[in-house]
Amino acid sequence: MEFDLTWILLGLPVAFVLGWLASRFDLRQLRAENRRAPKAYFKGLNFLLNEQQDQAIDAFIEAVQNDPDTSELHFALGNLFRRRGEYDRAVRVHEHLLSRGDLSRTDRERAQHALALDFLKAGLLDRAEDALQRLEGTPFEAQARLALLAIYERSRDWPHAASIARKMHAADQGDFSTRQAHYLCEQALALIAQGDLPGAQALLDQAVAAAPEAARARIELARLQRLMGQPAAVLSTLKTLGERNPAALPLAAPLMVEAATATGRTPEVHALLHAHYAQAPSLDVLESIVAMEAADEATRSSARQRYVEHLDKERSLVAAAKWLATEKLEHEEFHPQVQRALDHAVKPLTRYRCAACGFEARQHFWQCPGCQTWDSYPARRVEEL
Repeated sequence: MEFDLTWILLGLPVAFVLGWLASRFDLRQLRAENRRAPKAYFKGLNFLLNEQQDQAIDAFIEAVQNDPDTSELHFALGNLFRRRGEYDRAVRVHEHLLSRGDLSRTDRERAQHALALDFLKAGLLDRAEDALQRLEGTPFEAQARLALLAIYERSRDWPHAASIARKMHAADQGDFSTRQAHYLCEQALALIAQGDLPGAQALLDQAVAAAPEAARARIELARLQRLMGQPAAVLSTLKTLGERNPAALPLAAPLMVEAATATGRTPEVHALLHAHYAQAPSLDVLESIVAMEAADEATRSSARQRYVEHLDKERSLVAAAKWLATEKLEHEEFHPQVQRALDHAVKPLTRYRCAACGFEARQHFWQCPGCQTWDSYPARRVEEL
């Protein structure tokens, strides 16, 4: 059969024209799509900059519909949902990203972190914990550990909190020795409540070893020793506290006076408290000194004069009210009313105040109930700050 070249010569121009038309059609379609996607994207960005979040979300949804494979648009949309408090929609966006097989490792880790934030904001702590644990070994590891630490503290899961703190300490993410001592103290208090005093003492000894300069471990150990009927040990522990962390001594002064009375070492403790007060005047230390002198018949009459001496050092309404409490007035019949008014006025001044958030409380806290910050309460009353 003879091959006819005529048909080939006629077909080549036709094939060329058809190919050219097809390419032009695809190019126009691609350009149209590219025009639509950026337009919606920039429109959403403009709304976002103008704090019009509703319109921004609509624009980003349109952009995602035009280009569903663009991960950046999904991240922008998910973050907007989270900021608006629409956590279920944010979760769906980030879970959709994680379900994609073509997602890069970097974007997958980023989506996992965003999903964990969604669960945290929604208060789904168990799901947030699982999502955060999946970030171990990723660039988000440090942030995930901090979030896990907050979850475990919030749920009072002290063993897991201690485990995370050890990892962060080992990874040079900060000094978590004092935080670990707090966790051991919390576990010790739980054992004391259960009646396991030896187990609690073992944990408190670990806490002292973990953070020798920290105040709480020694104060909790002294309280346990008092509970176990060991006043000499209480005194020894608190004397060491005064040497290692003198600023915390006002918190332990009443317990020290009690131990001194039980062991017959009142003069020694009186001299120690007096020396501390001379260096750093404190209402709590002053109260302890007055209590010791009032219990001694030889110094009872002059004990209350300590309040007047304190007024020479500090302008203290608390000290003035305590001195007036036993003072004879010209119109003594009005003394109870005056004293009640003074006591009411000084009550806010005897509180403790968190240095981080300003939350005030009648008792000293190691962790602020308001902002959850550790060691944010100074060992001084509001009037002394």
